[in-house]
Amino acid sequence: MALAAAAACALAGCGGAGGTTASRGDSASSRTTTAESSTRAARIHRRPPPLYPRVLPAAAGAQPTGFVPAVSWRGHTAVWVARQPGVALLSFNQQLVGLRLHSGTVDAGSSGWRYGPLILGSERRRLVSAFNGGFKLDTGSGGFQLGGRTAVALSPGLGSIVTYASGRTDVGAWQDGVPAPGQPIVSVRQNLHLLVSGGHPAADLDCLLCWGATLGATASPARSALGITADGRLIWAGGENLTPAALAAALIAARVQRAVELDINPEWVAAYLYSHLHRGHGPLAPVPIVPGQPGVPGQFLAPYSRDFFTVVAR
Repeated sequence: MALAAAAACALAGCGGAGGTTASRGDSASSRTTTAESSTRAARIHRRPPPLYPRVLPAAAGAQPTGFVPAVSWRGHTAVWVARQPGVALLSFNQQLVGLRLHSGTVDAGSSGWRYGPLILGSERRRLVSAFNGGFKLDTGSGGFQLGGRTAVALSPGLGSIVTYASGRTDVGAWQDGVPAPGQPIVSVRQNLHLLVSGGHPAADLDCLLCWGATLGATASPARSALGITADGRLIWAGGENLTPAALAAALIAARVQRAVELDINPEWVAAYLYSHLHRGHGPLAPVPIVPGQPGVPGQFLAPYSRDFFTVVAR
């Protein structure tokens, strides 16, 4: 009977030791597979971010949207873009990017300036964005100072975009909020008085001539502005058909505390983000931000007659 029972057990596949060994083998194999997967995932997770600012798909969108990531740098969002009917906005994280004022070939002349009429060299390799500057300097709307050199004297009370040697930029009324005491200055661009102050629109927005002469005397030409939020983000806003009041409202909706109107009229309002092709080793591909903008000849990558701003990864 013992022999018969043993034979029956063998045919039935019983025998606890054999079953336990197979189970342990399966478990060990599973643990090995899981460990290998975790190792592969860790390698992927540790892969370094690109060594160039990377434009994200939302940058080229055209549909209305709130602020969405548009450029990443070193694994973090450096720029957000928002599009609303009639206006587009860019929000810049100053911890990751810095603003630079450029002279044009005419305003303020092509020679002797720290940053000249086109984007060159190392600035191209870290270029994030560029957009228009202010009114022509001969209109008497404000001053221009760059790298310790002055093209037009600065005037008290005018809206001023001030960049310090620390790399931080602020926006405010000259000698009434800016410059910050004791901070070395790299550049100042003034244009009219503040469009937004203390989170409120200027009191004279209904005075259209107070905000620049428009082509064809239209009330709503292309307009642009640069402002700053309470937490230090720079906000550029622009559109092809904007009144001063509509431009100010868009900035205030983006929580801007202080803003300066920049240039107006279609030929002089433009903003771009720049794709770095071939993993940063190829040419730059400008991405227009304002739907329907005529654009700037050369897109700031060729000599331009007017002053402008670039935004460069730190």
